[in-house]
Amino acid sequence: MRITGQMMTQKLIGNIQNNMTRMEKWQRDLATGKKIHSPSDDPVGTSYALRYRSELAQNDQFTKNVDSANSWVQYTDKMLDSATQVLQRARELAVAGANDTQDVSAKRAIADEIDQLYKQMVAIGNSQFNGAYVFNGMLTDQKPYEEANAELATPHAGVFRYEIGPGTMLDVNTLGRDAFGTSPSSDNAFQALKDLRDALINDSQPGVANGISQVNNRINEILEIRAGIGARMNRLDLAENRLTDIDLNLQTLQTKVEDTDMAETITKFKIAEDVYRASLNTGAHIIQPSLIDFLR
Repeated sequence: MRITGQMMTQKLIGNIQNNMTRMEKWQRDLATGKKIHSPSDDPVGTSYALRYRSELAQNDQFTKNVDSANSWVQYTDKMLDSATQVLQRARELAVAGANDTQDVSAKRAIADEIDQLYKQMVAIGNSQFNGAYVFNGMLTDQKPYEEANAELATPHAGVFRYEIGPGTMLDVNTLGRDAFGTSPSSDNAFQALKDLRDALINDSQPGVANGISQVNNRINEILEIRAGIGARMNRLDLAENRLTDIDLNLQTLQTKVEDTDMAETITKFKIAEDVYRASLNTGAHIIQPSLIDFLR
C-alpha cells in the first residue's frame, strides 16, 4: 500500500488527539479527586458506588434517628427525675406534718407547700421537648394535664417508635399513665399529692399516713420506669457505636471505588504527558520536508 503524506499527517493528528484525551483523563482525575465521572468510565464500579452511597444515606438517617431518640429519652429521664424530687419533698413534708408537735397553722403551711408541689408536678406532666408534649402519647400537640383536675386526666396511650437500624425499632416515649399513674388510682401522683394536702388541712393522721404510702408507691413506680429508660439509653449507645462502625466501613469502600489513587494517577499522567510531547516532536520531524524545502 502506498503511504502518502496526507495519510501520515492524518494518522499523526489522530495519535496526538488520543494522547491528549488520555492526558486529559488523568488530569481530570487529579483535579477532581475522583476516577469515575460517568458510568462509562467504570460500569461495575459505578454500580458499587451507587450502592455504597445509598447505604451511607440510609445509615445517616438511622444515626439521626438515634440522636433524636437519645435526646427524647434523656429529656424524659430528666423530667422523671424532677418528678421524683417533687414526690420525695412531699414525703419529707408529710413526715414532718405527721408529727403531733406540729400545730394546725404549721400543718396548713406544709399543706400549702404540698399544693405548690402538686402544681409543679402538673407542669412536669405537661413538659415539652422541641414543642411536643412528652407524656401525651401520639398527641404531642395537646396538653395532657389541667391544673384543676390533673388526677382525672387520661393521657393518650400511643407509643411511637424510631427505626435505629434496618428493621430495628425502639420505643421512644414514656406514657403519662405509666409515669404519673392512671385515673382513678390511689397511686396517681396528682391524687396522692392532693390527698396528702387535704389530710394535712384536715389534721387527719390516718390520711397523712395513707398519703405517704401513696407517694412511696408512685416513687417506686417512677424508679422502675427510669430503670427501663436507662436500658434504652444503653441500647441507643450501642446502636450509635454500631452505626459509626458501619459508616466508616462504607466510606472506606466508597473511597476505594470512587476516589483517585494520587500516586498512581500522577505517574500515569506524567507518562501520558511524555508520550504527548514525544508525539508532537515526532510530528514536527515527519512534516518537516515540505514543498518549500525542495524549492530552496
